[in-house]
Amino acid sequence: MTSLQAPTFTDVVAARKRIAPYLRPTPLHRYPLLDDLVGAQVWVKHENHQPIGAFKPRGGVNLVAQLSPEERERGLITASTGNHGQSIAYAARLFGVRAIVGMPEEANPGKVAAIRALGAEILFHGKDFDAARQKVEDLAEEEGYRYVSSGDEPHLIAGVGTYTLEILEELPDAEVIVVPVGGGSGAAGTCIASKTINASIQVIGSQAEKAPAAYLTWKAQERVESAMETFAEGLATRAPFMLPQSILWRLLDDFVLVSEDEMLRGIVHFLERTHNLAEGAAAASLAGAIKVRDRLAGKKVVLVLTGGNLSLTNLRRALELGS
Repeated sequence: MTSLQAPTFTDVVAARKRIAPYLRPTPLHRYPLLDDLVGAQVWVKHENHQPIGAFKPRGGVNLVAQLSPEERERGLITASTGNHGQSIAYAARLFGVRAIVGMPEEANPGKVAAIRALGAEILFHGKDFDAARQKVEDLAEEEGYRYVSSGDEPHLIAGVGTYTLEILEELPDAEVIVVPVGGGSGAAGTCIASKTINASIQVIGSQAEKAPAAYLTWKAQERVESAMETFAEGLATRAPFMLPQSILWRLLDDFVLVSEDEMLRGIVHFLERTHNLAEGAAAASLAGAIKVRDRLAGKKVVLVLTGGNLSLTNLRRALELGS
């Protein structure tokens, strides 16, 4: 278990006011063409319409806006497979703070280019996220940077919880929200916001079968590491983050695992039926809903399309599978 204090609904509401000058609400659209796949009435929350193409800057702006002058002077360091790094780079540029992002050596080229374009420095290290994370944690200790965990940060969780406030303002009678789970900050924020507003709303997490650390930890109610072999970099963690887990253990209704092919098909379904590009992690929401469609029959279901930063290589894989 973690000693960090979990954010509250009050923190989510405060985060919304804090980020409002910098980030607009994202659309929530109804898609009847998804209904037959899911067996329900389906809406999509378009976090792919954020400035960096993913939900993460809600948390990044909320965190960087609250840094002390001393922390801003020290600069930020973090590890990321892409979207979290873009979030920290985006927020750091807004507030004039130095940011260093550790990334795996074979990170998504598009996300690498985006982080550079936002002005952050990039440090490549290791074959996966967890190797890069260990490196930047060591550097933070040695050099005095303010380390930003991509999961174990209350300000990030409160910030990303704001998209759920927007969902329930537009669709107050939503019955189910399906959200991808990598580190778990998005699902944790969804749980905090939705369960406070309406405890009967079901929140379902969806994670890759080939990177199931968060799922296994949730099931066992204790920390479990696992192999990480998924193409969906937003879900690609070998070790869980325990602050989000402490929230998910209390509030998450269900958790499903989806295959690589199911996520690739989800990318094609989103493209064909909503004309939106979903990255692999985002497609896990649709894949997860299809997996439990019998339990969703007739319900009002919201799929969180967490990001659209898909590499051309993986887009080709998805189109080849779906053709």
